[in-house]
Amino acid sequence: MPELLDSPVWRRIVLAFIVLLFAITNLPWTLDDYDQAKQAYTSFEMVRQGHWLYQHTPNENVATKPPLIGWISAAIFEVTRWWEGAWRLPSLGAALLLLWLIARDAAAAYGGGAGLIALSAFGLNLLSPRLATLVRTDMPLALVTYLIGAQIWWKIRRAEIWTARDRWLAFLLLTAAMLIKGPIVYAFVLPGLIVYEMLRRRKGVAPAAWSGWWPWIFSLAVFLLWVWGGVVRQPGFYESVVVREFAGRFTETFHKPQPFYFYLPHLLHKFLPWSALLIGLAIFFWRRREQLSLRMQPDTVWLVCWSIGGLILMSLIPSKRVDRIFPVVPPLCLLAGAQVAAAFRAERWRKSVAPWLRYALVFACLFTGGYAAWKIGSAGRENSDVLARFSAKVRREAVQHHWRYEVVGGREEGMLLYLRRDHFLLPNDAVEQWKSGRLDALVVRDEPAQPWLEMLTGAELRLVSGQGKGLPRYSLFVRSRR
Repeated sequence: MPELLDSPVWRRIVLAFIVLLFAITNLPWTLDDYDQAKQAYTSFEMVRQGHWLYQHTPNENVATKPPLIGWISAAIFEVTRWWEGAWRLPSLGAALLLLWLIARDAAAAYGGGAGLIALSAFGLNLLSPRLATLVRTDMPLALVTYLIGAQIWWKIRRAEIWTARDRWLAFLLLTAAMLIKGPIVYAFVLPGLIVYEMLRRRKGVAPAAWSGWWPWIFSLAVFLLWVWGGVVRQPGFYESVVVREFAGRFTETFHKPQPFYFYLPHLLHKFLPWSALLIGLAIFFWRRREQLSLRMQPDTVWLVCWSIGGLILMSLIPSKRVDRIFPVVPPLCLLAGAQVAAAFRAERWRKSVAPWLRYALVFACLFTGGYAAWKIGSAGRENSDVLARFSAKVRREAVQHHWRYEVVGGREEGMLLYLRRDHFLLPNDAVEQWKSGRLDALVVRDEPAQPWLEMLTGAELRLVSGQGKGLPRYSLFVRSRR
């Protein structure tokens, strides 16, 4: 391999830069977008109210995700007593583990240079740093999906038969995926698995990828048991989870539909420069297949089936959002490593391909680093954490003065979590509790304007939040000492 690609020093520099991007791209941390407050509230409700199997959203609707990530966040909080970390460490930990696994697997299979390319492809794009600390289930789902696909990949590479231990491991991984986000894992693995098996049986020489039916069926049974319990025990669960969240994804009734090609341009853009590298190397191999005397190996066929199969099936589902396609990125990273290794096996083309890999690495560092700087700068200019900072002041003052305080509901679901409250109050309930002496302080939304000083007898205005772009102001009223 060329010195740059095979250099341990360069690999450490790239790795450190990626870890830095993962840690800082979403700073300052807020819960005001991407439904982060809904996911964060699941673990908050577990710890505060003991609802371990079925949770709600901050506005008391039924939570639509299975509880595994909430369990992990709750466990982290019990150890650290730090909610911000408990909510974000599952995604960050999954991102770092994925980074290590992809680099290790690519290097073991294809060499150190291919490992560096795979590592860089996963860390230096516009999707991974953004999802690395979001309070969402996308990164943990991508990790478990990768472990499932990588298990199949290693079986194919080594031409090994599936043992009982392998099947139990597949069952545990599939069950974990079910308890993170439901049967969506099938969309990312099964289409490629079916196509690979069809190709394998046609040629009759490639190793088998199929583990057998029972890991897939029994893991689905675990998920369906959770769904059945929700339907029986939770009012509104059937309408919210079964009808809207799951069945609604396949219709154009509940969710905004997108065209079939929606994911492709987004993936080409957000996975730059590696999307261009994948396409460029594919064209390179196609045009020189006879001169290179190369034949696609079975494990590479699986990587192609795995990534493209998931992309196609997700494109067929009408309800789409860019982050939902993220689990196809890890197999694409392995595929990039396999392509690089194949190109360098042909000695005469090594010098032609190596400069483009260097350009891709430099471009990726600048492109992703510039994106992270822009995100942080934009968040600072827009005061995106103004509500989080205001709420932290309220909590400090409440502890200092031993206030009993609550918050009147607004559209900003994150306010409930910023203030560490279990539920929002309705205005009338807040006034009643104030008059009965059960509240010492009250946080209210300034929009729409209400005569709170008149409604709250003996109150004075203590704090007002700053102005953030697209965010309303909140005020803190306390009992006057006069």
